[in-house]
Amino acid sequence: MKQITSAQNPFIKSLVLLQEKSKARKQSGAFLIEGQREIELATKGGYEIETILFLSDLISENQITKLAGRTVELIEISKDVYQKLAYRDTTEGILAVAKTKSLALSDLKLSEKPLILVAEAPEKPGNIGAMLRTADAANIDAVIIANPKGDLFNPNIVRSSVGCLFTNQIASGTTQEIIDFLKAKKINIYAATLQNSTSYHTQDYTKPTALVVGTEATGLSDEWRDNATQNIIIPMQGEIDSMNVSVAAAILIFEAKRQRGF
Repeated sequence: MKQITSAQNPFIKSLVLLQEKSKARKQSGAFLIEGQREIELATKGGYEIETILFLSDLISENQITKLAGRTVELIEISKDVYQKLAYRDTTEGILAVAKTKSLALSDLKLSEKPLILVAEAPEKPGNIGAMLRTADAANIDAVIIANPKGDLFNPNIVRSSVGCLFTNQIASGTTQEIIDFLKAKKINIYAATLQNSTSYHTQDYTKPTALVVGTEATGLSDEWRDNATQNIIIPMQGEIDSMNVSVAAAILIFEAKRQRGF
């Protein structure tokens, strides 16, 4: 079995770039996953694991085989190398190099009456991770990111989603591409916005539905408001006129789930 003990090893340096640089992830078509649960969910989600790096003091080869099978390349690494690559303070001693997946709208497999979350230009990995966790909890059809600010295989998104990046169908595209896609599929568009909107709980989400949320700072672009089946709003009774986007998304998603009988 291959062993790497130096953080200056060229392969380890390339993995550091995968952690830190979106460009490196895009060029290589690979990204890093940290943690046993996340690797297990990625495997179940159909992600191809290329290499596993592990600390033998913390995890055994037998445990790794159960996680990822026998065909994956295994590399035993030193504690120094692990600390160079790992983000977490509580370590499990395992990292994986996985291939990224296509995020094409055309690859989505939707049910007869799909429920989809669309988030336009979300900036904070923590918010994206939280929305992915909610989408998994509600078992919706897909999460679509419009006009993404970065790549979805950012380690902060992998981490904040606690592996739900791998349990959801995910796609991305421009706002116009997504609107065209939804209209072609005859999916109703409900845009969460302050302008020309009606209370969210008055609408029927039992039909094919896309719930669209924007950023807290600027909200949704005009294209969504102009092309929506209905603009909707969550009534606010305090001093401010907006809430965290992941919280708003959760409220809308679970209202739709309630109407569908969970």
